[in-house]
Amino acid sequence: MDPALNANGVQHPYAGMWVTKDGYIRHELLPNGRYDEARGRRKSAYQGRYFIQGDHIEYVDDTGFTADGDFRDGVLYHAGMVLYREN
Repeated sequence: MDPALNANGVQHPYAGMWVTKDGYIRHELLPNGRYDEARGRRKSAYQGRYFIQGDHIEYVDDTGFTADGDFRDGVLYHAGMVLYREN
C-alpha cells in the first residue's frame, strides 16, 4: 500500500479534508500518511496512519484499532459513514 506522499514527494490526490454531510465527523488525511479525525467539538478524537492502494484506504489508529474504506466517485465510504471532500 502507498503512503499519502509518494516516493517523488508528490501528495496523494486523496489527501486533504473529508467531512460528513452534517460536518460532525472530519477526517484530515495529511500528506505525511497520518490522519486526524475530529468528532463534533472534539478535535483530534482519533489519530493514526493511513495507507491507500488504488481507491481503497486502510486506517491504523495509534491505539492499534484498524478500519478501512473506499473512494468512489469523489466520495469516501468509511465504516458506515459517507464523507465528502471539503473545498
